[in-house]
Amino acid sequence: MHTLEQLRAGALQGITRLQLRAGLTEFPREIFNLADTLEILDLTGNALAALPDDLPRLHKLRILFCSNNRFTELPAMLGSMPALTMVGFKANQITSVPASALPPALRWLVLTDNRIEHLPDELGRRPAMQKLMLSGNRLKTLPDTMANLHQLELLRLAANAFEALPVWLTTLPRLAWLACAGNPWGAERAQAMSAAPAPLIDWGQLALQQQLGEGASGVIHRADWQHDGGSTPVAVKLYKGEMTSDGSPLNEMAACVAAGLHPHLIPVLGRIAGHPEQAQGLVMALLDPAFVNLAGPPSLASCTRDIYEDDKQLDWPAMLAIAQGVAAATAQLHERGILHGDLYAHNILHDNLGRCVLSDFGAAAFYDTATPDAAPLQQLEVRAFGLLLEELVQRCTPAAGGQPAALPHLTQLAQDCLAPPAERPMFAAITARLQQIAAQ
Repeated sequence: MHTLEQLRAGALQGITRLQLRAGLTEFPREIFNLADTLEILDLTGNALAALPDDLPRLHKLRILFCSNNRFTELPAMLGSMPALTMVGFKANQITSVPASALPPALRWLVLTDNRIEHLPDELGRRPAMQKLMLSGNRLKTLPDTMANLHQLELLRLAANAFEALPVWLTTLPRLAWLACAGNPWGAERAQAMSAAPAPLIDWGQLALQQQLGEGASGVIHRADWQHDGGSTPVAVKLYKGEMTSDGSPLNEMAACVAAGLHPHLIPVLGRIAGHPEQAQGLVMALLDPAFVNLAGPPSLASCTRDIYEDDKQLDWPAMLAIAQGVAAATAQLHERGILHGDLYAHNILHDNLGRCVLSDFGAAAFYDTATPDAAPLQQLEVRAFGLLLEELVQRCTPAAGGQPAALPHLTQLAQDCLAPPAERPMFAAITARLQQIAAQ
């Protein structure tokens, strides 16, 4: 974090990234003194409603964050900034997105939690677009030109007003991660699945201990659950109740419950009742401390790709066990009409020995398995699994006797999962092929 005092004193000359949170109501003109080096500008958390028309003077600017401000329109001058590839205006009051506001090299656009009802056709004329986050708006349709976004890999449409998904959506060749819960589309199914039974656990029975983690949707603590004359160590997730880039945390909670029991999902023990601040939450089984994230989430540079430790390696049995476990868990989700929406290595917890669980249902959505949408939605998620398989194969440590004989079969399965949408196998077939590979 930087300060206005530093900026005005010239102490930031030569920096490539500037972050200012100072209750700004006007754009500090001193920022233009950094034009020859500045690549990332973060003005999140101020009180800005406009940017200067001469912002393109920042000719090296690649990334602009203006979330949690007071914008009502995406600034039109952004479209004349050829180096700008990422634009983030989450949690403003934006109602208008002019066609002229979209930079030609746009790769990643975040407009979550605004008031947008319409998007311009020009959005579909940004061929580099990989990541588009539109949850928490008032959209009923998307421009048909978006069918041409052949590089689009991640799309967030949750908590809008879609009566139906665009017919072209599941034909996008690279789309792998979709969040679409909280729309009239699928609402009936969601309501039915949200009623999935889960015991109520009184808040007074839970003694919270140390924090284990925090995500966009909530905070996880270790806790002791005092019941039946004894105490059970558990994990407690308290939801923030705020709109995230993936959608509503309450939908996430419903999906966790509806997913049911599976060896590769974290068991839900119950819902919290009687929280003093009416917070929503789940009580879940406490994982062995040996479980860690398989990878870290994507970075600004990688955009849609997870970040692995440089020396991350898995032996063949552990790698294959992870692939089998995740495929089996995802197959159960789709049998129950649940699209995970965020099937990534950073949402897989493992112990380096092959034990693993698929976690984080923040992007999950319910769908009717009896409708024509069902197979294309599952095949969309199959692409995400194919990318995961590729990453696992890349990190497979050769055995002492050399490459496992079955490794080419796993590589072929990954390629099949990355085929054109209609040609991809379903998860039931994937789990069967993995069993055959394991038996070789």
